[in-house]
Amino acid sequence: MVLHVKVIPRAVRSEVIGTMADGALKVKVAAVPENGKANEELCKVLAAHFSVAKSSVEVIAGHTGTRKQVRLAGL
Repeated sequence: MVLHVKVIPRAVRSEVIGTMADGALKVKVAAVPENGKANEELCKVLAAHFSVAKSSVEVIAGHTGTRKQVRLAGL
């Protein structure tokens, strides 16, 4: 499954907060957007939200932007 995600870095806590008008999942992450830290945190949050292993979550597009495509394996 491929998801479109809007990421908000530097939040107080990491959580999925809903969907946007275009259908993208909106996710806050506490990590800073440096050296892949926000992407790593995003994978942890999505793995917990969808009850899959963290290794099953992969950012496939948008590594340096706030709009990303994420692949979830096993769903």
